[in-house]
Amino acid sequence: MKKFLTNLPFYNQAVLPYHYLQAVVAGVKNHWPAKKLRVIGVTGTNGKTTTCFMIWQMLKTAGFKTGLMTTVAYGVDTLEPELGHMTTVDAFTLNRRIKAIAASGAEFLVLEVTSHALAEFRTLGIPFEIAVFTNLTHDHLDYHKTLTNYRNTKGKLFKRAKFSIFNADDPATSYYQTLTQNYITYGIKTGENRPKNLKTSISGVSYSLGDIKIKTNIPGEFNVYNSLAAALVGQKLGLTTQQIEKGISSLTSVEGRMNLIDEGQPFTVIVDYAHAPDALEKVFASLPHHTGRIISIHGGAGRRDPSTRPIRGRILAHYSDIVIITEDDSRDEDVNTIAEAFIAGAQKEGKVLGQDLFKELDRKKAIALGLKLARKGDLVLILGKGHEKTILRADGPHEFSDIAVTRKLLRQKSH
Repeated sequence: MKKFLTNLPFYNQAVLPYHYLQAVVAGVKNHWPAKKLRVIGVTGTNGKTTTCFMIWQMLKTAGFKTGLMTTVAYGVDTLEPELGHMTTVDAFTLNRRIKAIAASGAEFLVLEVTSHALAEFRTLGIPFEIAVFTNLTHDHLDYHKTLTNYRNTKGKLFKRAKFSIFNADDPATSYYQTLTQNYITYGIKTGENRPKNLKTSISGVSYSLGDIKIKTNIPGEFNVYNSLAAALVGQKLGLTTQQIEKGISSLTSVEGRMNLIDEGQPFTVIVDYAHAPDALEKVFASLPHHTGRIISIHGGAGRRDPSTRPIRGRILAHYSDIVIITEDDSRDEDVNTIAEAFIAGAQKEGKVLGQDLFKELDRKKAIALGLKLARKGDLVLILGKGHEKTILRADGPHEFSDIAVTRKLLRQKSH
């Protein structure tokens, strides 16, 4: 019955009054706790979590007690894993956690903000001092229906924020600039703030931003964008050059974001959360110097925009020597049907089932297959779930971690 209702046209709009009332009650019950904090909100299709972690680490390293709420974790000094598969949690949970963060004596809160949260008023009553825009690409159209709706929904954050920081390389920024007069821009190609002497490697990126020397421990060109945004937040808040440099460089990793899994194997293994077309493209773009074969393991979630499935299949096939299609959070959708859409896309790129394209619907077996096929110098990419600790099937959540499963399989393989 729930599936039938949520699939009705305009269902999301029909329940908006309920969401608004829920947000009001949650705020009142917790005495609008965010008003006691200086809040930095980060939104965008990709890069939100890593940018949030960079800002949190930077402020924390500079000596400021800072709360964090992201897809991966939440807390202040000690972070708790976010076990629900939701970035910005429901209004009651959100306000309850913010209240605890404020009660801990925190001055700042770094909050990952989704379009769903903005559409459903979950962030009602939160005073955003700074809002960051990372990028906008094809995603969540099962909910928003059009890319324009998706873009406009995110714009609600910048109408509310005192100051905004925009990625000028993204076309959506030209729209967001019409919503506020208080902003600065960054980018690699355009923008007021651009990197110089940029260097990328499998271990991270480095560049100069004016007098600031930025070095990250997380690879990928997208982490140039993420760290640029974080550095500009630091500048806006009045941090010194040294505080910004030290803060960003002290972040060693973000769980599920370009995590190198090393158990002594003669090939490279990376786990990443990428699950949208643009995110997949960016993962592959971050590996320009890799010379061995690329083996990619990926699947699609149920009850999420089905139009991206063949697109993702084509992307995987285009950049990978071997593609293994498997399960993700299938929920109540048929996992085989989901997989076939990916396979159709991969086949359009010339991949052949049983030769360089495989379907293994058990995710653990799919990872095992990828590791078995890997030879010295190859790269195995395990994509889509990243930090998540469960996999959602028709009968509910099952304990599953790409990182833990991969480490265990590699250890067994070496014995």
